[in-house]
Amino acid sequence: MKKAALDINRSDYFCAGPFFKKIFKFALPVALAGILQLLYNTVDIIIIGQFSDSASLAAVTSTNALVNLVVTLFTGFSIGASAAIAQSYGAKDMEKVSRLSHTAMWLGIISGLTVGVIGVTFCRDFLYLMGSPEDVIDMSTEYLTIYFAGMPLNMVYTFGSAILRGAGDTKRPFYYMLFAGITNVGLDIWFVAKLGWNVAGVAIATVAAQGVSAILIMISLKRETSSLNIDAKKLRPSVNELIEIVKLGFPAGMQGAIFALSNVIIQSSVNTFGSLTMAGNGAAQNIESYVWTAMNSVYSAALTFTGQNYGAKKKENFNKILFNCLLLVVIVGLSLGVSAYLLGKPLLSVYSSGADREAVVAIGRGRMMIICTTYFICGIMDVLVGQMRGLGYSTVPMLLSIVCVCALRVLWVFTVFEKFKNLVLLYVSYPVSWTLAVIALVVSYIIIYNKVSKKIDGEIIKPKADAAVTI
Repeated sequence: MKKAALDINRSDYFCAGPFFKKIFKFALPVALAGILQLLYNTVDIIIIGQFSDSASLAAVTSTNALVNLVVTLFTGFSIGASAAIAQSYGAKDMEKVSRLSHTAMWLGIISGLTVGVIGVTFCRDFLYLMGSPEDVIDMSTEYLTIYFAGMPLNMVYTFGSAILRGAGDTKRPFYYMLFAGITNVGLDIWFVAKLGWNVAGVAIATVAAQGVSAILIMISLKRETSSLNIDAKKLRPSVNELIEIVKLGFPAGMQGAIFALSNVIIQSSVNTFGSLTMAGNGAAQNIESYVWTAMNSVYSAALTFTGQNYGAKKKENFNKILFNCLLLVVIVGLSLGVSAYLLGKPLLSVYSSGADREAVVAIGRGRMMIICTTYFICGIMDVLVGQMRGLGYSTVPMLLSIVCVCALRVLWVFTVFEKFKNLVLLYVSYPVSWTLAVIALVVSYIIIYNKVSKKIDGEIIKPKADAAVTI
């Protein structure tokens, strides 16, 4: 009875307004957990920047696009799991929630092993194709080999937190990431500043911290008293639930992978300017990632709240949730993005030392001037995508994002950038592509909302009609 009551209370909470405060309370721990996870990479970069040279800094920062390319396809499945669990919670189908949770964790372990093998085996080949300079590629390969070897641990945490967030629990993933983040900082300082292990030290510290977060979340799910409990004896895929997760998650993963591919192409263009430009671009990227992570927490809120209300067939809440999420993401995106740009000089200065510092700062600020001030548009785009995925539509936003964002950026690189070879023009492709995607997503959401509303109306009316015939 206690287990059932806990499940029902969680699902009812997300299906009743007012929503703004609830969305904020949901998104805040997600944002903080994501920011702490980013600290892994930030501490790596700062320690390397302070205790090594610009080539070492470039070796670490230039790997982000490649990591995202390899990883995002599989982490998309965690998004599918979160959406499916949210819908089942809203429908109060707790047996299905249990099957989804076990299937998701099994898939997370398999994904981690797969990504690890691919990454370790081919990371140098990928870096070569990206045009990594000779003074960077050996260190980048060393960093990535260690990083990808720890990928199973990363995926266990990623899928475990997705299970909890689908049911509305965002606090525990934050607490576990906090503990892991502290571990990472301590090990980074010890391995690099004290032992002088350079890029290998920061990679080992990151993997160790990921291991801490993975262990903590598995212990938590093992001790869980609700339908989210993970029993090792049941850790196997349920066919129907696996299909549902893949159906929702594969388009999300493909979208992320193709996004990452377009960013790899842009990173390759940046690489042609040399290691100093790579360092400045990478430092700015790292600062921008904090703004994106904060906005992306609102995407998670849109997906979970909409998914649970879809499961509960409460269509009257869909647009209320969307409006509140859009309001929050614009506030977060504008305030953090503009602040990051205004504080760009002192922030970027932390990432480098010595004679290269001024050049790194100048290059980084050039990027932030374009991207940080318009980043809220990306937040709007992500919220619209999350809203549609919560309604069970994952393929439509994938296709629109590929066409409006990825294809445009690639075309931009091979036309506008190729002609002028100007970094500012390269960065302009970001806000232009976000704006085009938002327009297309708004039109698509209106169509999907009307379609889903009619479907829910039909499901609600049909039982009554059947009852009348029976009588």
